[in-house]
Amino acid sequence: MPALGALPFLKPAQLRPPRSPPGGQRRHTLPASEFRCLGPGDAASVFEIEREAFISVSGDCPLHLDEIRHFLNLCPELSLGWFEEGRLVAFIIGSLWDQERLSQAALTLHKPQGSAVHIHVLAVHRTVRQQGKGSILMWRYLQHLRCLPCARRALLMCQPFLVPFYQKCGFQALGPCQVTVGDLAFVEMQHAVRGHAFMRRNSGC
Repeated sequence: MPALGALPFLKPAQLRPPRSPPGGQRRHTLPASEFRCLGPGDAASVFEIEREAFISVSGDCPLHLDEIRHFLNLCPELSLGWFEEGRLVAFIIGSLWDQERLSQAALTLHKPQGSAVHIHVLAVHRTVRQQGKGSILMWRYLQHLRCLPCARRALLMCQPFLVPFYQKCGFQALGPCQVTVGDLAFVEMQHAVRGHAFMRRNSGC
């Protein structure tokens, strides 16, 4: 349950070799901003952000640390992290699902033959919230999914107060979700993912 016309991929500008500082010594610096899929080694940083974001709101986390490691081992390509100067500041974790709608089993399972990407969680570090990073990361994630042959649509469940945020990201409400967590009820939302063959021809995938 996340905390919070398709545009083509923008091809990166041609890279130029960095200029060496005076004296000929090269400085090793981290990229100012980087998007990449996550791996098991990122699990602790993911959980730290998720725990802070969710515990105060709902009293629990969508994914516990062992579940984060589980999904990042099984399907790292369905995750995306935003790093600034090497530090994780926002992330999304997903897995594949093979049914029309989400069920309780979707919270813990990855169905490799599925064509729906279940977005388990989107969270942003507290120090960079209210800067639009959640919507930017979701846009980047949806573009990423359009290059994956398996992805046909994205599904998520969220609390009612988050529905407007996801509608602005292009999701449509499907109605009440049959999944419940304690006393919390959720709305299920969907976003279509265009055919991967078209996107490969038009975006360099």
